[in-house]
Amino acid sequence: MKRVMAAVLAATACAAISSAQAQDTEAAAPSLTLDEALAAAGAVSPAIEASRSGIKAAEAQRAVAGLRPNPSLDAMTENVAGTGMYRGLRSSETTVGLSLPLELGGKRSARVAVAEAQLDRASLDAAIAQADLRLRVTQAYNDAVAGQRRAATAREQVGIAAEVLRAARVRVAAGRASPLEEQRADVARLNAEGAAERAERSAQVALGNLARLIGRGASTLDAAWFARIEGAGPRLPVRSEGSLAAAAAQADLTTATAQVRLARSQRIPDVTVSASARRLEATNDTAAVFGVSVPLPLFNNGRAAVDLASAQRSQADAQRRVALLDAEQAIASAEADVANAATTARNATGPTLAAAQEAARIARIGYREGKFGQLDLLEAERTLADTRAAAIDALAAYHDAQARLERLAAPAPTDAKDAR
Repeated sequence: MKRVMAAVLAATACAAISSAQAQDTEAAAPSLTLDEALAAAGAVSPAIEASRSGIKAAEAQRAVAGLRPNPSLDAMTENVAGTGMYRGLRSSETTVGLSLPLELGGKRSARVAVAEAQLDRASLDAAIAQADLRLRVTQAYNDAVAGQRRAATAREQVGIAAEVLRAARVRVAAGRASPLEEQRADVARLNAEGAAERAERSAQVALGNLARLIGRGASTLDAAWFARIEGAGPRLPVRSEGSLAAAAAQADLTTATAQVRLARSQRIPDVTVSASARRLEATNDTAAVFGVSVPLPLFNNGRAAVDLASAQRSQADAQRRVALLDAEQAIASAEADVANAATTARNATGPTLAAAQEAARIARIGYREGKFGQLDLLEAERTLADTRAAAIDALAAYHDAQARLERLAAPAPTDAKDAR
């Protein structure tokens, strides 16, 4: 163990020089970038289709809200099929006319205001669906790239374990080591092969999940995006004002306020006016008939509906404040997660990884030359494998935290029409 630690300390001295070359790189150009995956997912996502249908439904509701009441055609025949002079149709009176409801109290404009608020909310729902889809695709893409990196690292560990086994066999055959070393090396190789199979299976699952989201297959992804980390330094604080969460809560409050106005307008009774022509068969004369109908609000004067709408508005206002508070807390936590993950990723992918790689290389050479024991070599290889896994996990955690922060801070459309 002391010899391994000495090798690590010696390797750290040259880690700063070799750190730029320590990271794994992809030789081939990526066939699918994150932006391409996002575009493909937006074209096939049922969530986006549902949000667009919601906008169309809200637009139709807005058109319905602006319609005026239809007139009614009234026809009535009186004094028929009676007795005496009212037998048959000789004394009948036939009235034909039109009646038209007149909405009072601003009901139509109040309905339109509610429908407009609901349309704006549907537009925000579409923007929220797009932001949610972006988060899901980014996370799936991140998982897929990380899975590929883990699988590639596991395959490299299999090759390293096989090389260690060959070196152990040479030492045993030369009588310089106990057969126990060959057995230990063979166990390490078998464990590495099992880990590689598990990593490959997990990578295929992650790729399949990404393919289901974007509606197409993907084999090679953008490894450069996965290795990219924002520069160190202070970040501009992210606020919840103007975010989708804040805009959605405000839209709910606006809708509730419009519902209060509608409930108040419905307290004013509507008036129905009618104009008819009456035919009197007995005298062969005609006459005009005019009428006015006004409902009497004796039992339901609309006060309870106003109280209900007012309570719902107060609830929406309180929920808006809760949503803002939750958004601020979530953003603060996400910012901390991003900063912590970035720091961990820089450390894990920088000198730490380079030092572990150099220490393992020195341990392999020393083992072949008989300067290091097998336990020293296995410890160095295990340290390298753990460091590589930690580097991949740190990068995956960083991109996941960054995606969550971008979702929380996603800006709302400045104009509701922009989201339609």
